[in-house]
Amino acid sequence: GGKTRWKYSGQPPSTNPPLAITQNSEGIRLHGDVNVCIVGDPSTAKSQFLKYVHSFLPNRAVYTSGKASSAASLTAAVQRDADTGEYCIKARALMLVDNGICCIDEFDKMDPTNQVAIHEAMEQQTISITKAGIQATLNARASILAAANPIYGRYDQTKTLKANVALSAPILSRFDLFFVVLDECNQLADYNVAKHILDVHRCEETAVTVPFTKEQMQRYIRFAQTLNPKIMEESQRVLVDCYRKLRQGDTMGRSRAAYRITVRQLESMIRLSEALARLHCDDHIQPSYVREAFRLLRKSIIHVETEDVTFEDDDDGGHDSGAGVGDGGTAVNTESGDVGPRAEPVQQHPGEYNGGENDVEAVKTEKSAAAKASASTEETTLAEQQEIKPPPRKRAKKSKKKKTQITFEQYESISNAIATYLRSMEDAGGGDEEGAEPQYLTWGQAEEWYLEQCEEQIGDSVEELERMRKLTNLVIRRLIKVDCVLVYIGAEDEDEGGISEEDELQKKVAVHPNYVI
Repeated sequence: GGKTRWKYSGQPPSTNPPLAITQNSEGIRLHGDVNVCIVGDPSTAKSQFLKYVHSFLPNRAVYTSGKASSAASLTAAVQRDADTGEYCIKARALMLVDNGICCIDEFDKMDPTNQVAIHEAMEQQTISITKAGIQATLNARASILAAANPIYGRYDQTKTLKANVALSAPILSRFDLFFVVLDECNQLADYNVAKHILDVHRCEETAVTVPFTKEQMQRYIRFAQTLNPKIMEESQRVLVDCYRKLRQGDTMGRSRAAYRITVRQLESMIRLSEALARLHCDDHIQPSYVREAFRLLRKSIIHVETEDVTFEDDDDGGHDSGAGVGDGGTAVNTESGDVGPRAEPVQQHPGEYNGGENDVEAVKTEKSAAAKASASTEETTLAEQQEIKPPPRKRAKKSKKKKTQITFEQYESISNAIATYLRSMEDAGGGDEEGAEPQYLTWGQAEEWYLEQCEEQIGDSVEELERMRKLTNLVIRRLIKVDCVLVYIGAEDEDEGGISEEDELQKKVAVHPNYVI
């Protein structure tokens, strides 16, 4: 459902020619077309999707490939007329699909100089030409539906969208929505895909049962485009709140967003909200439409699987004395068997001479005598062991480590709050006076400040207070030891085993001067 909302973004009146760019009461031009980019693994039917959109709107859609497209073939070209000999403007793809959709496959394979040519068309929806004495500004009111492949063949979910696609930041910011299509191994999905492809190759007419026909969908879209929904006051407040949340998430020091959040994303939310209202044939933009647009935009911007942050701390219970192998108090050497001398039995090897019946009787007599001597020796040995008991063998015991695991978003929230507060106190402590030293807080003061901020979350629970205190200390320790975001002031780093927890809380900390908040 989300991938076809750009079709409802135009605002054509019922009597006048359709216009994707409208003007408000102050004469400001606002474009209403939604640009969508599909990024996915190979063999995920991206090209088939673009070709289906082209066939769905044959008169208002153009299909082109990015590798074979140039700036002149996408925008416009100036050529000499064969009859008159004068220069004239030849319309190309974006001008031919005015109020339509331009499908660009292999968008990441385009030359960077050719991508720059469509910057103006994607934002202002115009094309300016200054060539051969001709200066003109032409309309290019079209939606861009692009498909791109990841840089290394497959999409890496641990990296940002910008790191997976070879597209510049200006191009990324001009797309309203990104949809990432992954080729994941799923037994049921693989079976359904294989069965569908085989049914298509067998030319079966009922390969897929659709609820609506193509003609019904075209009539529905034509009717939806005639609507001009208005934004309600409550929807305006929700829009402002959603945009504020996007901006706050973008101010994180180690942001995982695909690009910076600007006013373009606010306009994208407005266009998506209007498209959802037309999708529901509603004359007013409800707050639910705004929240759905916010969810779509946030899902497309931040599409990263971040690993959880794991903290390890030594357990105090791991210093107990280790127990012996035998818990009953008997120190029996399990490696050498029974304690004390024991007569070796006569072993019979194959191929040796037995020595006859007399030798057999002699051997039996020798065995009985050896058994009696062994029994008496064992009794003597056990008596000695009861008097002098050797210490039990200790098994080397590794120190236990408790693991505390939180999500990356929680770690970012705590670390950014502490770093921002420490930096603000440093700036406020210096003041406007020259030579004034900044105010540095101790580890314990930073911890107490953050616990005060989480007072509503903690409530009256003592267990929650201890858990948050321990978690805050683990985050501060990681910021100092691992991330190097915080540094000690007035004292050198000591070994982990040579400093107590009380001394650690009394140390002054500050944000690293090179860290940008």
